[in-house]
Amino acid sequence: MSNVMKPLLLLLALCPLLSASAAPNIVLMMGDDHGWEETGYHGHPHVKTPVLDEMAATGLRLERFHAAHPSCSPTRASFLTGRHPNRMGTFAPGWSLRPEEITMAHVLDKAGYYCGHFGKWHVGTVKAGSPTNPGAMGFHEWLSHDNFFELNPSLSRNGGPPQVFQGESSEILVREAMTFIDKAKQDAKPFFTVIWFGSPHEPYSGLPADLALYDDLPAKYATKKVKLTSNETGGPTTRPQGEVLRERYAEITAMDRAIGMLRKHLASTGLRDDTLLFYCGDNGTSADGSLYTPHRGVKGAVYEGGTLVPGLIEWPARIKAPRSTHVVAHTSDLLPTLAALTGQPLPKRPLDGIDLTALLDGTMTERATPIFFWDYNTARLNGVKDQPYIDPKQQEGTTPLAKIAAGKATRDFKNVRHPGEIIDADFLGARAIIDGHFKLVIHDPKKGAPKQELFDLAADPAEKTDLITQQPETAAKLQAKIRAWQHSVLKSLTGADHVK
Repeated sequence: MSNVMKPLLLLLALCPLLSASAAPNIVLMMGDDHGWEETGYHGHPHVKTPVLDEMAATGLRLERFHAAHPSCSPTRASFLTGRHPNRMGTFAPGWSLRPEEITMAHVLDKAGYYCGHFGKWHVGTVKAGSPTNPGAMGFHEWLSHDNFFELNPSLSRNGGPPQVFQGESSEILVREAMTFIDKAKQDAKPFFTVIWFGSPHEPYSGLPADLALYDDLPAKYATKKVKLTSNETGGPTTRPQGEVLRERYAEITAMDRAIGMLRKHLASTGLRDDTLLFYCGDNGTSADGSLYTPHRGVKGAVYEGGTLVPGLIEWPARIKAPRSTHVVAHTSDLLPTLAALTGQPLPKRPLDGIDLTALLDGTMTERATPIFFWDYNTARLNGVKDQPYIDPKQQEGTTPLAKIAAGKATRDFKNVRHPGEIIDADFLGARAIIDGHFKLVIHDPKKGAPKQELFDLAADPAEKTDLITQQPETAAKLQAKIRAWQHSVLKSLTGADHVK
């Protein structure tokens, strides 16, 4: 063998090792009810987010990033699994995922990652013994809450009894995550860290210094009244929107500052270059906090205002210059992308996300597949002799929160077995498709045929001009795609994906 060939063959032999070493540490962060417009870099007239603004100026700015659902539990299920939440019966807030689901933590564990979850879980209970707690879903460590939380949160560590942690909740989560990251570094293991903040979900509370930044808002917005939860009673209350916005924006600013703490820690420990740092919201802005609305709708709607959220990625070793993209993406894309980055096979079941690694490198200019939204009409299950998918005792929550529901401060979850027969009622619920620059929205009728609206998002991102009468052929093609996709989702819902 020649002296020239020997180094070449050695290099080829090392290629898999070099590729594996290029896989980054990963931190995925998500705000709670944080809509697209509530950032400084998107021109909000009041809210201060200097850290997110810096990430937008230095990293990859995802201008058309969507939550896969307009509410929280379903989006979180999509985030973890790469699948639409209706596939696993996570229809709405308080519906759990199913124990058979394969999450990104399961995938990354096989790649040798040390996996931790911090903060809001909301896809099942976090207590020990739950078949859907973070540990059962692949995480090695967790400090988590069944639902949302404010200042001085009660959190469960690795399934143990809830403990009260004094302080601002976003900072608490980040400090815990930093300790987790330091341990992974000490053990020479790559880390996968999920931080799901409790902010800015209502009811709102803020530190005095953060509230003071928005002291002018109560007078500016004193007329309009909004409904939300009272921190004092845990019941519903009505307050002037200016007071509410002052507290909401204080929470966003505190969350932003905590993200800054994490970025500085990654830099000071030499980890920042090789860490993929991601941030998004879990759905659009809630109605009580909606003020500056460049998009139609709020949380709960399949219009853009219900699903479009901030999307940011920093990874200095790979994203070397700031960029902005209008390629459509959503939370279901996270698992396929991380699997590709870490060289892991995809779960053998239908996925709704795609690999976005080409987007990281700037070579993806448009999405080749549509994205779908569907708020399943659970009335279909009313009166059906449903069977709980999980023992109801295991679905009883333990971590208290401010909002009282059903007479208590904890939250229970549910998931039911589909009857098996797919009928017309299974296809109901507000739904939408984005395919290229067109978006079709379908609403259930009270009587007659479903109402359909067609929008050209490139020309009309605010969804003001319905093109359904001008372009019926386009609408028909999109409607057929939705229907075919729904068939696939309903097949998953019946449990077909889990049959061995």
